[in-house]
Amino acid sequence: MHALRTSLAAALVVGAWGAVGLASGPASAATVDSPPATPRSTAGEAPASAGLLAAMRRDLGLTESQARTRLAAEKTATALQDKARRATGSSYAGSWFDPATGRLAVAVTDGRQSAAVRALGASARLVRHSARQLDATKARIDGLAAPAGVSSWHVDPKVNRVVIDVVASAVHDNDVRTFVEQARKIGPVLVKQTPEGPRTFAAGTVGGDPYYTGNVRCSIGFSVHGGFVTAGHCGQTGAAVSGWDRSAIGNFQGSSFPGDDYAWVSVGNGWWTVPVVLGWGTVSDQLVRGSAEAPIGASVCRSGSTSHWHCGNVLATNETVNYSQGAVHQMTKTSVCAEPGDSGGSFISGDQAQGVTSGGWGNCTSGGETWHQPINEILNRYGLTLHTA
Repeated sequence: MHALRTSLAAALVVGAWGAVGLASGPASAATVDSPPATPRSTAGEAPASAGLLAAMRRDLGLTESQARTRLAAEKTATALQDKARRATGSSYAGSWFDPATGRLAVAVTDGRQSAAVRALGASARLVRHSARQLDATKARIDGLAAPAGVSSWHVDPKVNRVVIDVVASAVHDNDVRTFVEQARKIGPVLVKQTPEGPRTFAAGTVGGDPYYTGNVRCSIGFSVHGGFVTAGHCGQTGAAVSGWDRSAIGNFQGSSFPGDDYAWVSVGNGWWTVPVVLGWGTVSDQLVRGSAEAPIGASVCRSGSTSHWHCGNVLATNETVNYSQGAVHQMTKTSVCAEPGDSGGSFISGDQAQGVTSGGWGNCTSGGETWHQPINEILNRYGLTLHTA
């Protein structure tokens, strides 16, 4: 039994996706010493674990063949994003993956740049406002004092506006209306309603969970050389971290929240790291091979000790989320559900790490939305290197 617990502890520290802080039962025992073989793919399709394909079938309504084809198309679109930005210069107005066509869509303000976009294998959309103009508008809105009824705001290239999400019950609140009026004076804005406001997904301690700091339970995000990354709201710099079995793992070496929601924890005391996101015995484990950022519209999956593995789509990037503790910037919004105890856990697209779970609204019974802090920002902030296969 001791050997089994040791291997499970090592697997958890690995950077499995840990859930974020919601209550849950004991994790299923599993090792990651020999990751399962990746199923073979057919021509034009991307390799993927059986668990990832099963989750995409369940959550996105795809057949296995459709899921493989979409992953391959998303990989191509991800590689084209930076090329499209460079090719269109100041005319660039954002991009996103279009599941209907299986291609990257690129918005431009100058129709003469459309040919350059099509030459890359992407489709072009002519719009009014450039990405630079919309980013400047969002940056000025970031400087406004947001009331509790304002959930978040982000640049949406598909509507060529800064979208402000307002909690439905607060639409007529005077402070909310004032915020929206001020935002509209700054630049092009579109207001949408959301059922609930955002909250973080940390929770009180419950036996059998990935890691603890004080009386808070959260989950491991991704392995880095020397430790793992997770959510900043899970612990302050210097705080001690213990594993599922309450043995010492290490300490928070850096942490930021609000403003940001990221942290990293050192690993020692017999624990070690591997480039794997665990399936918790529900789906196959997933190897991590890089951290290329998936475009808006691409599929993304998350796993946590509470709600296990769920998939959805990237809805927005560089979104400002207005938590009760304060605003957090540069977040990515997804249609993936989460529940308390999932905080800090991993978001992954194909085999590419995307970020660590921060918070959201809703649950995995009725649905909801979840934000993650992008992984590359965390790596750059602390000078860390992602542990990859």
